Amino acid sequence: MRLGDRVVGDGQPCMVVAEIGINHNGDVEIAKRLIDVAAGAGCDAVKFQKRTPLICVPEAQRGVMRETPWGYITYLEYKERVELDTAAYEEIDRSCRSRGIRWFASCWDEPSVDFIDRFDVPCFKIASASLTDDDLLKRTRATGKPIILSTGMSTLDQVDHAVDVLGKENLVILHAVSTYPARYEDLNLRVIRTLRERYGVPVGYSGHETGLASSVAAVALGACVVERHVTLDRSMWGSDHAASLEPNGLTRLIRDIRLVETSLGTAEKRVVDGELPIIERLRLRQ
Repeated sequence: MRLGDRVVGDGQPCMVVAEIGINHNGDVEIAKRLIDVAAGAGCDAVKFQKRTPLICVPEAQRGVMRETPWGYITYLEYKERVELDTAAYEEIDRSCRSRGIRWFASCWDEPSVDFIDRFDVPCFKIASASLTDDDLLKRTRATGKPIILSTGMSTLDQVDHAVDVLGKENLVILHAVSTYPARYEDLNLRVIRTLRERYGVPVGYSGHETGLASSVAAVALGACVVERHVTLDRSMWGSDHAASLEPNGLTRLIRDIRLVETSLGTAEKRVVDGELPIIERLRLRQ
């Protein structure tokens, strides 16, 4: 399938998405620095998260007090602080275009879908937390854009239902485990093959672990998209930074993914040219 000008699926290079999410901490300048990091590392796209806090924050959580860089404020105020406005997204759009990198977002409510759709993004992401929100799924599908569906914290029955709502056309499904950071013993990467066989659509991996090995292994298991959170510094304040990759880690991830893709080659067993002189030197009978 095609995500804008990028073809995704079997036989194509893995699409690597740097999840900026809310790691910009409400600062568009940090967002732009993260765009530069992703582009410099060779990522194919960056992804943000867009919410309308009054819709997305449960009523019971709105008044809960929280220590933040802006002081001791309510959870609702905190969520409003980290949201970027239209002017910020216009800067993000210009920055991505100037760096030649795609961008899109996971929209957590219907007004956010309409907001992001104005920027003509190549696709939309459905976050794991939103997989059971049929109205949001339908509104996102109504944009006519391809959809990437993340499946963390979901049963196969719930994924079945979401796929029924969305349809399989222009759909990518991501295996994910929604803990931050995720424990290696919980990752169950073989689910990538289960999803490929069950739904017959391109399948990828959204990783929240701290290292690189599992995300690289996901590519060897057939993941055509890999998404990882990115941060300038894992010690920064915020809920997702600890499960994110710093710039050097992101660069190493892409290097290793490309090496694995090259190493996978084809399923044909053959003698490579470099082995011919070794045969002459070591094999007694040919």
